Amino acid sequence: MFTGIVEAIGRIERSGKGELVVSRPPSFTDLALGASISVAGVCLTATAFDEAIMKFAVVPETLAKTTLGNKAAGDVVNLERALRADGRFDGHIVQGHIEATGNVLPYTRSGEDVRLTVAVPDALSAFVIPKGSIAIDGVSLTVADCSPGQCTVALVPHTLSHTTLGAL
Repeated sequence: MFTGIVEAIGRIERSGKGELVVSRPPSFTDLALGASISVAGVCLTATAFDEAIMKFAVVPETLAKTTLGNKAAGDVVNLERALRADGRFDGHIVQGHIEATGNVLPYTRSGEDVRLTVAVPDALSAFVIPKGSIAIDGVSLTVADCSPGQCTVALVPHTLSHTTLGAL
């Protein structure tokens, strides 16, 4: 389980042949083989690592149903280690089992008020409700508004500067 509170941003070093290699943040000091790491919101298992990188096996299903299939070397991804049982629970419960991807629509800005709208696949629209929780790119967010086929979230300055959402 994850919380959707991004701990670090990593850079994709390599992707292909069933493997994803991501730069290892210095703060990930407790990494272990088999550890679950949220990479762009996707729960992946660490299959190897050293001081500089983390390797993950990725299957075709994962690449097809997530944004990871569109990532290339140099792209950045949000990272979060799995929630420890004795850890602080911020955000919301995020399993890392991706239901679908959505298309990002243009931001709206009015001073400090930044809104991001994402097209939601019809099959999932019934599950997205105002003031409910949603994870976008692995980031825990509150749904500010919904309309058929889309939802809008408000992004605070910290989220814009400490996650990949500011670059969408």
